[in-house]
Amino acid sequence: MNKSMEILAEVLGKNEDLVVDGMLDKNMVAELARKYDKGLLTALCGNKDLKELFFEEIDGQLVFKKDIFLQFISQKEFLPDSYTKFSQKIGLATAGGDLLANDNRVVLNWPYKDCVLEGGQTKEDQKRDEVFFNEILAPDQISTILEDKVFTNWKRYDKDGEHKLDKLNPKDNLIIKGNNLVVLHSLKKRFAGRVKLIYIDPPYNTSNDSFGYNDTFNHATWLTFMRNRLKIAKDLLTKDGVIFIQLDFNEVHYCKVLMDEVFGRENFRNEIIWRYGKMASSSKKFLSDHDTILYYSKNNEAGTHNKTYVKLDKPVKRLAREMKNGKLVNARDKDGKLIYKEYTERVADDVWDDISTVMPASQEYVEFDGQKPEKLLQRVIETATSEGDIVLDYHLGSGTTAAVAHKMGRQYIGIEQLYYGDNDSVERLKNVINGDQTGISEAVGWNGGGSFVYCNIKNDANIFKEKVKSAKEADLSKLLDEVLKSSFLSYRVDPKKVNKKEFEKLSLADKKRILSDLVDNNTLYMNYSEIDDASYDNSTEDKKFNKQFYTEID
Repeated sequence: MNKSMEILAEVLGKNEDLVVDGMLDKNMVAELARKYDKGLLTALCGNKDLKELFFEEIDGQLVFKKDIFLQFISQKEFLPDSYTKFSQKIGLATAGGDLLANDNRVVLNWPYKDCVLEGGQTKEDQKRDEVFFNEILAPDQISTILEDKVFTNWKRYDKDGEHKLDKLNPKDNLIIKGNNLVVLHSLKKRFAGRVKLIYIDPPYNTSNDSFGYNDTFNHATWLTFMRNRLKIAKDLLTKDGVIFIQLDFNEVHYCKVLMDEVFGRENFRNEIIWRYGKMASSSKKFLSDHDTILYYSKNNEAGTHNKTYVKLDKPVKRLAREMKNGKLVNARDKDGKLIYKEYTERVADDVWDDISTVMPASQEYVEFDGQKPEKLLQRVIETATSEGDIVLDYHLGSGTTAAVAHKMGRQYIGIEQLYYGDNDSVERLKNVINGDQTGISEAVGWNGGGSFVYCNIKNDANIFKEKVKSAKEADLSKLLDEVLKSSFLSYRVDPKKVNKKEFEKLSLADKKRILSDLVDNNTLYMNYSEIDDASYDNSTEDKKFNKQFYTEID
């Protein structure tokens, strides 16, 4: 147990009524918490650490954060030998009488910004209510979502195809499937302070992308989603690292203010306009013809910026320039005559109008909506990195960032939750390794080679949900027993109150719905601290590679 758990166990243990057979009864503690028991609240307030953890002062009054407390005591690490970690039954009514399962509201007070948004984007997650976690638990790594997670299905891909992983090397490229907030926190031990460049092309928060949340809170939700990830992303950057964020008019101005808060206004570098070109529009406003890329450094004094160049359509003659006495002046020959030079390129500025968007007819098109051209990523990577530097994209999509980084000799980490079939990043990178000649391949002399390591975050809860979907009537009672004994059972569920006879009377559809509702989306993923727990049945290979992954690199 961590320090906060030890303190809580000690404080609660002083109440003899909560001790059964020499052990604290967590179920009884949970019942008292739900009733706002005066004795329990007094005991918690009497300890400075617990008061700070479970209470918030609002207008001079202390407010007990009941749900946070219940989630805290439900963790397996807290008194693992006690009776139960769960408290409430699915179907518990809200104060207004509505069932929690039917309550589609997402409540967010943005000015306080005290939440962590999981932002799940699997096909299954796209329609579910969003899960918020209170960020106050993060500093002690108490909140389950922010702890190191277990990864599985480790593989290596190279020119000879797919292989079982033999060893995880410090210079390996990584493609990780899973929720990017969860994965970013799991990267911290291995990659904090080592990533030179982050490029992301996140959801633009329009009706056309996959970020279709409750309209009433859509904007605030998007800001929270971005802020959670940007804060941990900043920790991964080197001292001279930089980040590029590509958006359109829907959220870019709000993201600029958010970036000023997270990275510091003094670390703003550029607002880059990528003018991609469109056909004429018949709308009653000016044509939208560009995306905006926000460019920030972690440290403005040390941030890397390499000069990049744009090829001219045709050579032009201009006055040559030279430095004299610290000033840039017109160059002259020995007789004092002005020198003219023929230029075939110019230094890139903050308007990039020489890179076309990827169209279906384009050679590099992979049937992926919003796919960015490799040339665009080439310029970003050239600007911010040197060969061997680490590039991170945690909204990987079809894999353009990883493909370009691979061809340019950069180490990369790509994170993506959705699977895109033939257009998936893994398939694209396999083609790159085999000598793919699309995109920037000719420009950089790419002929194939290299490798990358694939893994995905271990998610037993989703495996369970898949079992439920395909289960026959006769299997559902066994699945009920499985979830009631699982680590991902919702803390709102008291197993004692789940009546199997009543369950058997339900329709097939209702049984499956209830089995799915019993899963706590806050605990979808297995913590690395539990990898040796025999009840999880982790393979020898998973234990080996996770240990290598969480070993700090010198």
